[in-house]
Amino acid sequence: MTGREELKQQGEIIAGRHPVLEALRAGREIHKIWIAEGVQRALIQPIEAEARRRGIVIQTADRRRLDQLAQGIAHQGVAAQAAAHRYAELDDLLEAAEAKGEPPLILLLDEIEDPHNLGSILRTAECAGAHGVVIPKRRSAGLTAAVYKASAGAAEFVPVARVTNLAQTIDRLKERGLWIAGADAGARDDVWRADLTLPLAIVIGSEGRGIGRLIRDKCDFLVKLPMFGSINSLNASVAAGVLLYEAVRQRTAAPEDAGNGRTSPELDG
Repeated sequence: MTGREELKQQGEIIAGRHPVLEALRAGREIHKIWIAEGVQRALIQPIEAEARRRGIVIQTADRRRLDQLAQGIAHQGVAAQAAAHRYAELDDLLEAAEAKGEPPLILLLDEIEDPHNLGSILRTAECAGAHGVVIPKRRSAGLTAAVYKASAGAAEFVPVARVTNLAQTIDRLKERGLWIAGADAGARDDVWRADLTLPLAIVIGSEGRGIGRLIRDKCDFLVKLPMFGSINSLNASVAAGVLLYEAVRQRTAAPEDAGNGRTSPELDG
């Protein structure tokens, strides 16, 4: 068994200055931190200070060791061994919304396999104040070191639920009073006409395939982003960002502006 395999059994590797610092600040259980020889001390001083405050072991290692640990990720001379990530439960996401006194705003990701896309989506979800993200266990990126790096630390703050069956999860959310909006290029209405102030879960599909047929059929309504160029689709993380911030815009608009041009969702069949 290689050293990397042994570490994977014991926990996960987080690589990069910002992801490691955010993991520390979020209270993540960190077993050990490696800092590359020759790295500028001023750049890692916040990490060293936080690690010492928490009594976490810091080791100096050559860059080849960090290259091996991070496996192709730009580690910036810092890597950490963290306890395995604990995924949230679906109820945790709804309770997060309830605790804030807000209508739920959740993302459902249908087979997003690119870790960089998942990381970017988590970063946007955290910035937009979404209450969580749901991913399927199969045919989906998980919370890997590459995802942490792409999320710029946001993965520590956004609850992520990992479910066995996305279709059944949609049924559960409907039972809890949520509407399900699917992002689909074939939708009748632009997103600007939809009411996103409702208790809502937005489904984002993968590049190429989009939302699967079964999941699409379970959506209460579908929305699209208008396309004016030669390319007829957006990167999944970009689409998620636009949809989330349209929801934010609507939810924070003045009451007299809240309904301008919008219609109540109708079931797409």
